[in-house]
This record gives sequence, structure tokens and C-alpha cells, in this order.
Amino acid sequence: MKQYKNSVLAFFLVVSGLANSSENIGLDLIKDMTQVGQTARMTYLFWDVYDIRLYSPSGQYERLKPFVLHLTYLRDLDGQEIAKRSLEEMQKQGFDDQALGDIWLTQMQSIFPDVSKNYSLYGVRDEKGATRFYDSEKLLGEITDQNFTKWFFDIWLGERTTEPKMRMKLLGEK
Repeated sequence: MKQYKNSVLAFFLVVSGLANSSENIGLDLIKDMTQVGQTARMTYLFWDVYDIRLYSPSGQYERLKPFVLHLTYLRDLDGQEIAKRSLEEMQKQGFDDQALGDIWLTQMQSIFPDVSKNYSLYGVRDEKGATRFYDSEKLLGEITDQNFTKWFFDIWLGERTTEPKMRMKLLGEK
């Protein structure tokens, strides 16, 4: 009986260890990074949509170096709609390749989950220029096209963003 209890205890320790390690992926992504500017809030009409933070290893935003955007949603949203809205925002900045946009939309729709209040989504620009998406527990997907990376993150960080005040807060500009 004692051996059975020890086996059960060992099993629960392993499972809880896995659970604890998977819960911290978001924290692991930013543990060696510094927040660049301030937390910004996206509000549409009178609805708070998400809070967003920018992190980088140096504490400075460098477009061609690794960084992480961390979004914490403040309401329930459909993943398919998040993907559509992302492509629309890229198009507002000047992206106009319909065929490539359709490919990216399909990729984003397969990656972006439905989100609920307090759900965290991390967009990571890696050292090779690819974009990886995580939630706090796992990798959701990756898009390796460097052009996607540029247009996607420019939604918030590009000079032609539709939200210049948000950009200024994220980058720590006055």
C-alpha cells in the first residue's frame, strides 16, 4: 500500500510540475526582457478591448530585433474576427497584396483562439523575423514570412498606425 501511495504522490508531483511550468510560458517569454514604454489600453467607442505592453531585451524598441507584444483582453472576442480585424489594420497602413493577405488571413484564423476577459496573447518577433503566437500555456502557431511580421506588428508600432497615441505610450515617447 505504501508503494501505491508513493506512486500516486509521484504522479501528482509530475502532473503539478507540468501544470506549473506550462502556466508560466508567458512569464518565460518576457523574463529576460524589459518593458519598453507604458501599458496602453485599446478602447473602441466606449468598450475597453485590451491592454497591451511591449517588451524587448534592451528595453528599447528595435524593429529588426526580437521583442514581445503582450495583449491582455478585457472582453470576449471571436478569434476569426481578431484575424479579420488584424488584416484590415494592415491594409489601412498600405498593405495591398490581396492574394498574400488571403494566405495570412487563413494562417491567423487557424492560430488566433476565441478570447475571454483576462486572456493573455503574446506576439513574439524572433531573431529570424518570424512571428510566433503564444497564450500563457502554449505556442499557438507561427508565421515565418518576414513581411507578415513587419505588417502585423506595425498595427501598433508602425508610424502609420491608426492608433498613434497607443504607439507613443508603447514606445515611451512623449
